[in-house]
Amino acid sequence: MSVWLSLIAATAALMLLPAGVSHANWLTDVFKGKDKKSEAHAEASKGDKKDAKKAAKKDTRHDKETKRAASKSHVKLAALGPLNPPVLKLASSPCEPAKFRIAVDVGHTVESEGATSSRNVPEFSFNLRLAQQIAENLKTAGFTATRLLVTEGKAKPSLFRRVAVANDMEANLFLSIHHDSVPNKLLEDWEFEGQKSHFSDRFSGYSVFVSRDNADFKTSFAFAELVGKAMKARGLEYAPQYTMPIMGHYQYPLLDKETGVYAHDELVVLRKTRMPAVLLEAGSIINRDEELKMNSPERRDLISDAVVAAAKEFCSPPPQATATVRR
Repeated sequence: MSVWLSLIAATAALMLLPAGVSHANWLTDVFKGKDKKSEAHAEASKGDKKDAKKAAKKDTRHDKETKRAASKSHVKLAALGPLNPPVLKLASSPCEPAKFRIAVDVGHTVESEGATSSRNVPEFSFNLRLAQQIAENLKTAGFTATRLLVTEGKAKPSLFRRVAVANDMEANLFLSIHHDSVPNKLLEDWEFEGQKSHFSDRFSGYSVFVSRDNADFKTSFAFAELVGKAMKARGLEYAPQYTMPIMGHYQYPLLDKETGVYAHDELVVLRKTRMPAVLLEAGSIINRDEELKMNSPERRDLISDAVVAAAKEFCSPPPQATATVRR
């Protein structure tokens, strides 16, 4: 009799269980009661829920901070067309270049210029010229919704401004343009045109960075690989030093040894953007020979062409698979 009562109770519990609720071994608990492991699991679940609530509050605070940054933003958008066209799907399906919004971010600001080249030229100047050319070439290639982001202000606040603007404009892809240097301990002294300066001819080459914490890391990595592949196809080599212990805090995991894609997980503009995001270190301006190349129209043409080629391939439909039928 007690068995039948238990079965009836279990059936009633099943009927009363809310739709969509799933708890492993809940029926076993009806018959046997909760054991110590189940109680421990329940306590752990409560702890997880508390942690989730804390994380949600933290994310809410960050969203408010990002929105405040956007309201105070001094970011100039150089673009044609409406700021808020319809949202596009960011899946693996081919995109329409004319509607595909690429945010080309000029790394650093006038107030916070980034690295200084071996000839005392601020990185921001290199970034601005290259980013402008990349944006123009993308528009010429059909990506007419491309925006050039030129940010003002100090270093850290400007990072959140970039994120806020890119998120607000609902960009489909974020590309930040930078030029590379080395840690201070690797610098050597020299003079250029009578002024003291520093250099390091030890390393050269480009690097591509993504964050594994990005909202769409898979797509970020896919585009980063395309950029690296296009750079390599044009005879450029990536910088290998980021895997070396000598880089100290600037050592990063190499995700693709063929194309020079590294993980820079904590970088704000890669982690907090709500679209695929890639940062390109176009080359070293602390290397005296490479600085001259990076300052040339020919090198800017080469890199711009590589980015456009990557964008075109990114938006191209995948090749059709041909099935072989055995007879």
